[in-house]
Amino acid sequence: MNAAAPRSEAGLRVSVRVTPKGGRDAITGASRDEAGQCRLTLKVSAPPAEGAANAAVVALIAKTFQVSKSRVSMLRGDTAREKLLLIEGDMKALEDRFAELERSSS
Repeated sequence: MNAAAPRSEAGLRVSVRVTPKGGRDAITGASRDEAGQCRLTLKVSAPPAEGAANAAVVALIAKTFQVSKSRVSMLRGDTAREKLLLIEGDMKALEDRFAELERSSS
């Protein structure tokens, strides 16, 4: 997988598919959606109740991309397994990290 994640002026947009109550917090791979965009697959140990899984997703993405949690926002999918996140920060560093995740999951 060598296509970059969609870029916006505000930051890097990343689609994720989340498995709540997955036993651990981890990025388990990357795949392409129907439009050909890369999507990360995640597991979080938190249940999908009272926003716990969403908080775990934000924390995992922030840690993975080495940004503060306040720099990660959920654009779509608050109550769904499919989510669209916006990660703000140094675009070169974010894109490089995203590319590493793509390579490691192929």
